[in-house]
Parts: sequence; structure tokens; C-alpha cells
Amino acid sequence: QVQLVESGGGLVQSGGSLRLSCAASGSIFSIYAMGWYRQTPGKQRELVATITSGGSTNYADSMKGRFTISRNNAKSTVYLQMNSLKPEDTAVYYCNADLKNNDYIRRNYWGQGTQVTVSS
Repeated sequence: QVQLVESGGGLVQSGGSLRLSCAASGSIFSIYAMGWYRQTPGKQRELVATITSGGSTNYADSMKGRFTISRNNAKSTVYLQMNSLKPEDTAVYYCNADLKNNDYIRRNYWGQGTQVTVSS
């Protein structure tokens, strides 16, 4: 069994910063890309940023320059540093991992989500 556990969400004022973490654990053989997505009520889940095992990153346009994704492969953990937060960044943030489990089955896994609220 594989688990993704997120932490670091919360309430912050506009212009503030938060750092999200997501640790993968369980029956993991290899982790490929990891990433962050977010979702607000009534809207589809959208990409925030992804990072490959080699460190290549991809960001949604609205997050470029404000958010930074990074990972620690030894700890199977991905981070999202969010700066200059805006009220429109308020959402539930989900961690995602593309990985192969110990049965050599490759698929996407999702965390339970962490709420980020930015007050104006």
C-alpha cells in the first residue's frame, strides 16, 4: 500500500508565504514525477507544478515566479514553497505521485489534500 501525506496548509494573509510538504511511503519501488494540484469548489482540479525525479520542473503560468517546487528523493518528499500568496490561491492543494509500487505496477497516487486559505 502507498500513502501520500501532505502537511503545511493553513491560513495566511495576502502577500504571505506557506510551504507545503508531501511524503510518500509504503510499498514503493520507484517514484517518477511528483507534483501539486489544487481545486476550489465547483471547479476542476488544476495543475500547480510538477517535478521529475531528475529535477526538471513545470509550472502553471499563474504560479511562475511565485511558487517553487522541489523534492528530496532520499526522503520521497516533494515540497511547494508558495510566496506572494493571493486570495485567488485559496484552494485545497493535492499532492500527486507517478510511481511504481513493489508489485511493479505503475500508476498515479493522490494525497488527501491540504487546505490553503489566503485572506485579503
